[in-house]
Amino acid sequence: EALSKAVEVKGVKLVTIRADALDRGQLRTLVDNLKQKIGEGVVVLASAQPEGKVAIIAGVTPALVKKIQAGKIVGAVAKFVGGSGGGKPEIAEAGGKDQAQIDAALAAAANVVAELLG
Repeated sequence: EALSKAVEVKGVKLVTIRADALDRGQLRTLVDNLKQKIGEGVVVLASAQPEGKVAIIAGVTPALVKKIQAGKIVGAVAKFVGGSGGGKPEIAEAGGKDQAQIDAALAAAANVVAELLG
């Protein structure tokens, strides 16, 4: 179902999902699963966590990491929820504290990816 919502940004598939029921470990697993199914593309997941926190995880398929890195995506998206983050080129995590901005952060992911692709 998630893959049907993928949008194309400068020729790259982008899947963004809000998954409030999942913890960080489950989010990482979901990113990995979606990366395998998407073929080539970018996955950005965000989740409201206990105590008002936000978790964001971005994944980039291996063929794309020369063009765009997950750490840069997650860092830019996390600013919307008052957070920061980073990680490896293929998967990165961020935290934040403004749950009201989760949807805005996910909506901004397309612009972030477009800018990073140049």
